[in-house]
Amino acid sequence: METNELKSKLESTAFAFRGYNITNLGRSPEMLAHQAYGPVVRDCLESASLVCADVTGKSVDLVGRVERCEETSLDTYAEAIAMIMAMQQAQIRILAEQFEIELKEAKFALGYSLGEITALALSGVLELNDAMRVPLTLAEDCAALAHDVSLGVLFSRGKSLPLDTIQKLCMEINQSANGVIGVSSILSPNSILLMGQGDTLDRFKATARQLPDRMTLRKNDHKFPPLHTPIVWQRNICDRAAVLMQTLRGGLTAPQPNVLSLVTGKCSYTDVNARQTLQDWTDHPQLLWDAVYEVLRSDVDTVIHVGPEPNIMPATFTRLKDNVEAETKGKIGMRALTAVVDHPWIKRLLPERTALLRAPMIEQIILEDWLLAQ
Repeated sequence: METNELKSKLESTAFAFRGYNITNLGRSPEMLAHQAYGPVVRDCLESASLVCADVTGKSVDLVGRVERCEETSLDTYAEAIAMIMAMQQAQIRILAEQFEIELKEAKFALGYSLGEITALALSGVLELNDAMRVPLTLAEDCAALAHDVSLGVLFSRGKSLPLDTIQKLCMEINQSANGVIGVSSILSPNSILLMGQGDTLDRFKATARQLPDRMTLRKNDHKFPPLHTPIVWQRNICDRAAVLMQTLRGGLTAPQPNVLSLVTGKCSYTDVNARQTLQDWTDHPQLLWDAVYEVLRSDVDTVIHVGPEPNIMPATFTRLKDNVEAETKGKIGMRALTAVVDHPWIKRLLPERTALLRAPMIEQIILEDWLLAQ
């Protein structure tokens, strides 16, 4: 998409910010080495390095890490947080300063996990370096909890997953006082991320086999901090985050653009509730599916993915697009589907989930790829 076209479509564009993953560099080394973009990238990385060093008490050189193409790990989780947020800030700054494309003119912003904090900061509610201090302060304990935690993807090939049944089963396992398990993210009606300590995922799997609903659980070999689950209660993460945010500057203005929260699945942020919502962010499951549906039911036709190597949200939109196209192939043409979705009076007469038919019409842009292609 050309620059002028992108500028003209901002009112129907959503910016999606990525969260932490096992790989976090993406194309950041190319961005740093770029003649035009390099100074902005360096400035953001140096600023984030100072904040990270001040919070952790360790020497931090994010510029050097990016120049060496040195990936982060769970042992350097704090640096991963700082680097991801800094690169997201750099990409948004470059877009504004060199292409006159402003985030505030978009329909709304959203972010998966850590990305929500960045989206909220860059939407003017908080100063990014101040907001960064909260997850950085809690990073060591979050990473420590991760060493005994496994992540699993629970999915069904048929019906939607019975969320109430799943949550009840997690509670029953937790009552044994031998490890905690919880839902971390709802990816779609038939796929959920679970995180559990010790052998809790295995116990969940064994019990789930006895349920009438056919469910499959696949464990991931990598370790992730158990944010968005009750596991973080063990280090008082929620209350400590709340205490840290009491003295955080800002949080008294509504975001511009609106921020679609994965805590609530809605554009819920106001001029007074940022702190409470972010406290809930620490232990509430990520409502990715609700957020994706909000995008589809709005007039958004372009999603710009911000940050190094975005993964979960691009994959979710792509998978939904493929599923809708496969389901409608040979039944009704996409042009006809577009006509149905674009007529509000028809839409009111059809089931609410008609908005899913818009999935193939959403254009996705990976911002770092777009910038490096200009």
